This record gives sequence, structure tokens and C-alpha cells, in this order.
Amino acid sequence: MTRRVLGIDPGTAVTGYGVIEPLPNRLGRLVECGVLRTRARAPLPERLDTLFTGVVELLATHQPEVVAVEGIFYAKNVRTSLTMSHARGVILLAAVQGGATVVELPPAVVKKAVVGRGRATKGQVAYMVQQLLRLQKPPAPADAADGVAIALAHLLLRGRRR
Repeated sequence: MTRRVLGIDPGTAVTGYGVIEPLPNRLGRLVECGVLRTRARAPLPERLDTLFTGVVELLATHQPEVVAVEGIFYAKNVRTSLTMSHARGVILLAAVQGGATVVELPPAVVKKAVVGRGRATKGQVAYMVQQLLRLQKPPAPADAADGVAIALAHLLLRGRRR
């Protein structure tokens, strides 16, 4: 059985994350979720350093076997896509250096696995995360719920990808 899974929704301003521990008789339990924030006006290298340090700390604290990261999406704004790629790069580097297996999941695959449709809204994703993990309320903020959804999608799809 897979040990803990860390799901990450990358961003240079706000990065959402969720840690799930699989359980034998149900999908799993939410260990922790939240966001890593960077200073809004900080230069990109400083923001990436903050993000890298935050992910390294999450890895040290939770020691996940797998880090599931949302794959690249193509934004209308090319600059947004490029900046997001920088964030994903430091996350992938931290995960590999931390000894975790890295899995990348496209956003539509995450939504399809968790909600049942690839074009689900953030609200629908948060609601299904709540239902699947038997939580009192959906994880907040939305970026944290997305991080949890990415970890959940990995757990739901792991048998199919082998």
C-alpha cells in the first residue's frame, strides 16, 4: 500500500497542497492541507526560493512516498504559463531531491477522477473532496482543496496507470 501522498497545485503567488494517508478500508484520511504563499511584489527568484523551501519543509514533515503535481495547462497568457512552469520546476526538483516518486496529472484528469467530469468547477472539486474524505466541510482555501484533489486523483487512478 502506498504511504502518504502529497498533492500540489503549483502557483508562484499561492501554491495549494494536501497530504493524504491511504487507509485499508477507505480511500484515505486528510493529514494536512493548506497553502504556501509568496510575497506579491517579490522578485521571481525570491518567490521560487520561498516555494522550494516550503515544499522541502512539507517533505521533511510528512515524508510522502509520492508527490502528485498538477501538470501544465495552457493559459491564454503565455507569461502566466511560463511563470507557472518556473513554480512547477522548483516543486519537481524539491520532490526528487526529497526522494519521493513524482507523478504529474493534467488538470482535466484530476477533475475527471475526483468529480467525474473533466470540466468541473472549483466548487464541485471541493465538494467531492469533502465527500470522498468524509470531511465536515470542504478544505479551504480553494487552492488547498485543489492540492487535496490532486493527491486524491493519484490514489483513485494509481491502479489504472500501472
